[in-house]
Amino acid sequence: MPRVVRLYMRSAFTGFAVAGAFVALVLWLNVANLGHLVSTSDVALMAVAVFWVLNGIVFSGVQFAWAITAVAEKDRPHDTGGGGPRQAVPVLVAARDRNRGR
Repeated sequence: MPRVVRLYMRSAFTGFAVAGAFVALVLWLNVANLGHLVSTSDVALMAVAVFWVLNGIVFSGVQFAWAITAVAEKDRPHDTGGGGPRQAVPVLVAARDRNRGR
């Protein structure tokens, strides 16, 4: 299996685990009265599942982006430039007159 696929799967599992902890905390702390709303609903399991899956998608994406950024930073050679914004250098380009040949 390619390394990037393993990295993506690990990021997805980590993201969904963090999302599970996040959903549990939101419901336990009754943020925006969601804990009470879910506990008194007849479709509580579906509400919690949707809340967990949607947060899992977001957290997995963030985890994967963070992991890719960390790999890119590790592979990037240390440049000796001073950093900061790059300055554009004007270049003179000769232009042809299209009407001249007629």
